[in-house]
Amino acid sequence: MPMEFWTARLERPLTEPEQESMCALLPPERRERLQKMQDRGRQREPLCAYFLLCMALWKRKGWRELPEIARSPSGKPYFLEHPGIHFNLSHTKGAVLVGVSEEPLGVDIERIRPVGRRVMQRLVQAETEEDFFRSWVRWEARSKRSGKGIGSMKEEPLQEGEFYYPLETFPGYAAGVSTCSPEAPGTLHRYSLDDMQKAL
Repeated sequence: MPMEFWTARLERPLTEPEQESMCALLPPERRERLQKMQDRGRQREPLCAYFLLCMALWKRKGWRELPEIARSPSGKPYFLEHPGIHFNLSHTKGAVLVGVSEEPLGVDIERIRPVGRRVMQRLVQAETEEDFFRSWVRWEARSKRSGKGIGSMKEEPLQEGEFYYPLETFPGYAAGVSTCSPEAPGTLHRYSLDDMQKAL
């Protein structure tokens, strides 16, 4: 099963029926966390990320429901009863990204936005916001794949057997995947929020 990716650009707020339908698909623990958010607008991205995961699993595996999700001691999510199916989610303002594979993987997406030059230089010695966020997503995707969590921003060189690939999602965003597989990324499916709404 090659790596496959689903990404969506979220151009508008969710309607109440969309929010309720997506929320019903969430694992109970995640649903409770989101419902505790006072700012309902901040629920959009994580809700859409889980909905895309549901779409991905339906298309790849024919699963109608999201399997039970557990977490490793470091917090990396995995399917308790399907340890051979790996997934990873990422969201940023206005976009989400999901990866599914038979190998461990980590994905990240970030909206390219203004960052102070001092921060860019201190963290990754970047000259532009685009360079900064391309470095940022590589670092975060690698941390998510390994399951070790996010430590120092100082990025080590790729280790033997570790691979990183940038993903072209939408203009104004940086995204990528970290994997142990030398196989290049497979299909990247792009959606709008209206496309996703049709699947509800």
